[in-house]
Amino acid sequence: MDSHSNLIDFSSVLASTVHDMKNSLCMLLQSIDTMAQDQDQNPRTAQELAKIHYEASRLITNLLQMLSLFRFEKDQLPLMIEEHYVEDLVDELVEKNLLYIENKSIKVELNLEENIVWFFDDGLVGNLLNDIFVNALRYTKDTITITAKVIDEHLEIKITDNGSGYPQHMLCDTELPMQEFDIDNNRTGLGLFFARMIANAHTNKDKVGYIKLSNDEQFGGSVFTLVLP
Repeated sequence: MDSHSNLIDFSSVLASTVHDMKNSLCMLLQSIDTMAQDQDQNPRTAQELAKIHYEASRLITNLLQMLSLFRFEKDQLPLMIEEHYVEDLVDELVEKNLLYIENKSIKVELNLEENIVWFFDDGLVGNLLNDIFVNALRYTKDTITITAKVIDEHLEIKITDNGSGYPQHMLCDTELPMQEFDIDNNRTGLGLFFARMIANAHTNKDKVGYIKLSNDEQFGGSVFTLVLP
């Protein structure tokens, strides 16, 4: 018998383990949500639950990114392009993080063009936006604005906060070719690489999706823009 036939495919084992970890964390989030509904808890307990919920949500997002990147590398990342209401996508995004939003008294303003229906992978785009939104929750002073509209036959979704804005190197790195992203040194971060990958995977004829980073001219906060054809 070929000894190599008994070797473990570590990458597949890792992907399976990450999937199981993600499921366990989802169950943990459900338990936290249930505990948070207890009206008799003291403010300190509520604050700690919100913090745990936030960190667990970040871990789930990171694990989903790892799975997607693994499948992308193996050419096994299927895109489930279907028709979705953008309003439903945004509502789910806010609902996922409502516990933290309410505990930190963060104002989330929605500026959505009515009845936008678009074709995209709901799971991948939802995870992409959740990663950006969770980071905005961390760095904003007190307000986040989500805008969605159709411009020149492209869907444009913006997440804007009133924090200190993106550092200059991140503003420059969005223009780099994918192969030049410096993930090892964490200059751009896995989330930004993932966002570029998912946006670029959405195509329509000769048009390709993309992301943009900028800082708000009025308040100085970060502005993340996702554009899908």
